Amino acid sequence: MSRTPRILLAGLFHETHSFTEDVTALADFAIRRGEELLARRGDGSTIDGFLEVAATEGWEVVPTVEYTALPSGMVDHDVLRRFLLEFEDGVLAASARGRLDGIWLALHGAMVTTECPDPEGTLLARIRTLPGCETVPVFGVFDLHANFTAAMAAHADGLVAYRENPHSDARDAAMHSARLLARSLAEKRRPRMASRNAPVVWPPTGTGTADRPMRDLEALARSIERDHPEIWAVNVIGGYSFSDVPEAGVAFALVTTGEEAEAEKALARLAETAVALRELGLPREWDIDEALAAILRAPDGPWLIVEPADNIGGGAPGDGTSVLRAFLRHEVESGAVAIADPAAVAALAGASPGDLRRLSIGGKGSAIAEGPLELDVRFVSASDGRFALEDLNSHLAASQGSHFSMGPSAVVTVGRGITVLLTSRKTPPFDLGQFRSQGIHPGALKVIGVKAAVAHRRAYDRIAKGSYTVATAGPCTSEIASLPYTRLRRPVFPIDADEP
Repeated sequence: MSRTPRILLAGLFHETHSFTEDVTALADFAIRRGEELLARRGDGSTIDGFLEVAATEGWEVVPTVEYTALPSGMVDHDVLRRFLLEFEDGVLAASARGRLDGIWLALHGAMVTTECPDPEGTLLARIRTLPGCETVPVFGVFDLHANFTAAMAAHADGLVAYRENPHSDARDAAMHSARLLARSLAEKRRPRMASRNAPVVWPPTGTGTADRPMRDLEALARSIERDHPEIWAVNVIGGYSFSDVPEAGVAFALVTTGEEAEAEKALARLAETAVALRELGLPREWDIDEALAAILRAPDGPWLIVEPADNIGGGAPGDGTSVLRAFLRHEVESGAVAIADPAAVAALAGASPGDLRRLSIGGKGSAIAEGPLELDVRFVSASDGRFALEDLNSHLAASQGSHFSMGPSAVVTVGRGITVLLTSRKTPPFDLGQFRSQGIHPGALKVIGVKAAVAHRRAYDRIAKGSYTVATAGPCTSEIASLPYTRLRRPVFPIDADEP
């Protein structure tokens, strides 16, 4: 009788912005341990995807620990230290009860701590030092916006990236990686990984997979998989330009049991294509006043003003006031924007519907963004900020699950008809439930301010007449050549504009 395979489960998920002022502490992480990981079944997350495959395969899942936090500033190194200790304890305890047949990891791939530029590579290398794990198959899933490193490739057998941005396929990518682990066990052979970093860095706005150049690169990756059966998976990695690490930016990684020369040839084709198409990764951004003027001349709505410089999903504080200022300048009569500002929410304590209050709104989280706005606001409502996601295939669901808390929240109106959703916790605009749960109906508006780059499209493109991506001041600026990199490999486009 064959023995039931035992697969250890863990997760480490954070996208780290090196150029914001905040430090991400242990308290900023949601931590799940043991049975709490198994309880993620059905919540739309990547771990949910793995658990579905595990059930189909009949594996015994050994859950250890998962740390996950929203994109934000540099991670206190003590967070990684604590995670590694918990993870090691989990591995050792599991190994004491019997042999492990595999390890599956839910990763992001762009975490940076105050002392370590490559936590994921560090984790994978540490696994290989643990008793009984020297040759155990290690598979997992990671974000398309990872900064892929040589250490990640060297110590993993089969990591699979999301293939779409917006990340509507994150759960599917997790299932794909778990099925590759099943294949490895069934065929009794371990693939290996190979990777290559291209001399290119693109801002998040240049990494939408419906657009060039990412569309071309994904098509090439899929053709390589079709033409070379021994290559199990090809990852196109858009990279995360706001992490100041050597490997930031565009990369490619594949999982293979074939010849090394063939893998290197495939990686070279992908990297050469990225270089040839590098200019396409720097899309145009509008002047915000020109964009609003065009919107106000157009019929119907809603129209989107997309503000990547305050991209919450990229680590920005989500409290920039540039869009709200523009709405006021143009006397917008039917618009909405969400701003993360716990102090403003607290200042509305005790307000009744219809009350007027003088309020300082936003502008507190970034020194390079426009500052606070002092405004007379009319109070509409308050809530605990909790809402159920309407779309379990969104990137928000992939990491956070089926429910999200914005913290204590309030709705106010300003100007001639502008609605402002004030939240205590910054909330990526990846799900229309954010507004609808607070009594705001986005489909009825003329214009909506969206603090994102690309990932909002899955939710908002379904209701929008069109969108304008605008240039504003903020930490997630698309002008990445202006960022003060100190560790990024050089030369690299567009920081070194004449390269490669």
